[in-house]
Amino acid sequence: MTTARRDAVRQALARCDGFRSAQDLYADLRSDGSKIGLTTVYRALQALSDSGEVDVLRTDEGEAVYRACQTVQHHHHLVCRDCGKTVEVEGPAVESWADTIGAEHGFVDVTHTVEVFGTCGGCAKPSA
Repeated sequence: MTTARRDAVRQALARCDGFRSAQDLYADLRSDGSKIGLTTVYRALQALSDSGEVDVLRTDEGEAVYRACQTVQHHHHLVCRDCGKTVEVEGPAVESWADTIGAEHGFVDVTHTVEVFGTCGGCAKPSA
């Protein structure tokens, strides 16, 4: 895949506030006049994810959604179920737990992803 196409996907993600599906990004790019194909969008997202430039998470429905990383360090996400607002958070306790549980069972090179879902303050209904 050409770098220009990957750059187009990267730029489209940079313009988004939250996570977007590959189909949404494809529609955005096409509406901007790009001739990019959906398969190319998927390949670009995979390459950007592999390089650590893009965060990927699975929605409750199992759909993969993507967002430009805000930090280059390992992190987790706190995601609003209603509006999709996402905050990148560190999780030292999670890191320690993953390493410990892996070692207890003889695993090495342990990796993990953690996504925490809730309702942000802006979407939460005021208490009665």
